[in-house]
Amino acid sequence: MSQEKVDRYKQEKANRKQNVKKEKLKNTLRKCGVGIVGLALIGWIGYSAYGTYEAKKPQQEAHIDYTALTDLQTELAEMNKPAE
Repeated sequence: MSQEKVDRYKQEKANRKQNVKKEKLKNTLRKCGVGIVGLALIGWIGYSAYGTYEAKKPQQEAHIDYTALTDLQTELAEMNKPAE
């Protein structure tokens, strides 16, 4: 059993550089992933806050005068009446 431990240690020592590289790469990828998720979360919160702010602002109202269209419709209806 002691020989197995020695053999395992030798194998780990031989592959140590590769294992350290893999761990560094995994840590870097993990940090990048967390950073991207963090930026997305901050962006979403900002977008939602801006939407809430815009929704609370008073909206400009437009008033449309339909009298000209009503008059035109009345005139057209009178022109299309059959003569008595």
